[in-house]
Order: sequence, then structure tokens, then C-alpha cells
Amino acid sequence: MTLSRRVTVLGATGSVGTTTLSLIEASNAACEADIEVVALTANSNAKELAELAIAHRAEFAAVCDEAAGPALADALAGTGIRHGAGVEAVIEAAMMDAGWVMAAIVGAAGIQPLLAAATRGADIAFANKECLVCAGDAVLAAVAKGGGRLLPVDSEHNAIFQVYDFERPERVRRIILTASGGPFRERCRTTLAGITPAEAVAHPNWTMGAKISVDSATMMNKGLERIEAAYLFPTPKEKIEILVHPQSVIHSMVDYVDGSVLAQLGPPDMTVPVASTLAWPDRIPTPVEPLDFAKIGTMTFETPDEERFPALRQARESLDEGGLMTAVMNAANEVAVEAFLNGHIGFLDIAEITDHCLASARPEGVSTELEAVLSADAASREAARQRIARLNG
Repeated sequence: MTLSRRVTVLGATGSVGTTTLSLIEASNAACEADIEVVALTANSNAKELAELAIAHRAEFAAVCDEAAGPALADALAGTGIRHGAGVEAVIEAAMMDAGWVMAAIVGAAGIQPLLAAATRGADIAFANKECLVCAGDAVLAAVAKGGGRLLPVDSEHNAIFQVYDFERPERVRRIILTASGGPFRERCRTTLAGITPAEAVAHPNWTMGAKISVDSATMMNKGLERIEAAYLFPTPKEKIEILVHPQSVIHSMVDYVDGSVLAQLGPPDMTVPVASTLAWPDRIPTPVEPLDFAKIGTMTFETPDEERFPALRQARESLDEGGLMTAVMNAANEVAVEAFLNGHIGFLDIAEITDHCLASARPEGVSTELEAVLSADAASREAARQRIARLNG
């Protein structure tokens, strides 16, 4: 049976967005699917967004950056494709009639479009872990209200999703999130002070965007994934563990009370989890080569080091404290990573700035309503900017 979908891709020009569109194009060409692209969005890359919208015959395209609006309008002139600019235009894209939405906008900026799509009942394939980290309660409430389904795209959560017994969660003993360990897994922390952005984004296994690559290098990515897993799966947070697996073949595991451990394996290629969510509950072929186990030969595992990678501790403690602390942590990390990528701070300063914000930008109360989340996010970002200014002063 041919897969039929109307889809929207939020964050179409990023690595996950382009992977999604390439898979849609290949599936349609192979007559494995009949997928219509409804809307595409980007932050500010008007030229590439227009090219994608034209190539996939989208109905609507939107850039979040209002300054990029005129360039998008010029690029789409005469095509008949509607277009818009600004946050409201991106939310409009999320509200359009697509039953499946890829939520791949990087960072906290993706929260409101995701909530808009979820509230109207779309199935949400989400690659933006920050949405659950910052506003997990609001996201789950929106999904419940709309009646759609959260379909995790992160390879680790997608792996768990494929082998987790949602009908009998009490039979799950623990969840094991695997981590590659990033490019500095074997480096002593004292040697990391001079790490450059180019070194930090050079992941040994995965091809990803700059921000998530830096998060992988600090292992904040895995800390965020632990928080995300606590929202996604009905397993107590203290039963969610992290295990370093440098080969990135086992993408995560679920340990059951009878001693059985179920794992999902695959190559380190985001095409696989994207295809899993696009076709769910069915499956579609992908161009990914089968695993060659003889060539892989050996798979190894290590315990993660929270002293070498303090982001793991920050995420664990923020999750344990609850309330708005995960939003505070995420905001501080986003600002610090951007500053590092722009050459304004050193690699080790990322964790120092995040610790500073966790200690100083403490919101009053524990409300997790969206307004409180956005307020805590803004306060933490300002505290991070002030700390960066002092470090540079």
C-alpha cells in the first residue's frame, strides 16, 4: 500500500529538514509514497528555502527572520507559492492542513510552532529536543488536546520508541541511552581549553548542524536527551541511564524485568529515524546500506564521566530539581554555544556559564505554563549574556 501524507517541515533548510525532503522525494519517485508538501519554513535562508519550496511544490513558505522576507518574496515571485516572514508566519505554516509535521527548528524558537501543530491534532515528528526540555508539560498537554502523536526523530529516542512496550511500561526495568562520546571522549578535561569551533563540530560519526555538534562535544546533547526521555516514556527518571558506545551502532536499549534487553541497531544516518517517523506505523525503504556486522567487528561501551563532561551533571541535577530549571539550563547553554561558535568564549566556558545561570537565574515558583517557561528562558539568556560580557571584560 502506498504511503499517503500531507506534510509540513519546520526547519526545512537544516540537516534534518533536508534529509526529510530528500527522503520524501526518493519515496515519491519510487512510487513507495504519495506525499504532498504543504509548508516549509527556515530561519533566514530565503534563497535555499525558496529553492526547496519550488522543487517540492509547497503551498506556503515562511522565514522566521523578518529581514529575510523581501528576499523570499523576490525568490518566489511568479511561482504562486504563498510566503510570509516573522514568528507568526512560521506559526501559520504549522497551523496549515498537514497531518504530519517535522519539527526541526533548532532551540527554544521551535516551541510555539510545535505547540500550534500539536494543538490542531497533527502527528509531530520532532527533532527539536529543546521543546520537551523547556516546555515538556505544555507540549504533552497540547498533544493530548489535539489527539495526535509524538514521534521522536532523535536516533536514541526513536530507537527506544521502536522497542518500548507502551502497553506494559511497568515491565520496563530501565532505559539505556547510548552516546558516541563525541570527538573528545578520550581527552583529559585540562586539554580542552583551546578547542576551536571547527574541532568541536567535527563529529566522528554523525553529520549534524553546528549547535547540536557542539552539544555532542560537551555531551550536553545526551543530558538533554535524558530529560526528553523522562517526558516521552513512562519510566521513572532515575531508571534512565547513559552509556557511551563509540561505534554508534546501537542507538539505545530497553531493559525488561525478565532480563531481556531490546535494542534498535542501524547505521549513524538520520535517514533511518526520519523514515521511521514518516511512515509510522508502517515502514518504507531507504537508500541506507545494510549494516555489515562482520565489518563492524567489535562494539564497546563505557561509563560516562560527569567530571570531564559537566553538562551531564547539569542536566541530571536540573531534571531532579524540576520546575523551570531545565528551561534555565537549556537557555544558558544555547547562548553559550552560540558565543563559542562565534569565537567570543572558550570551549570550557560553556559549562561555566551554564553553571552560573543555574545558580543565579533561578525563577520563582515551579510553574511550567508556557508564559513562565518563556520568562525563565529570557532571564537565563540575559544572565548568560552578562556572564559572557564579564568574561570578555
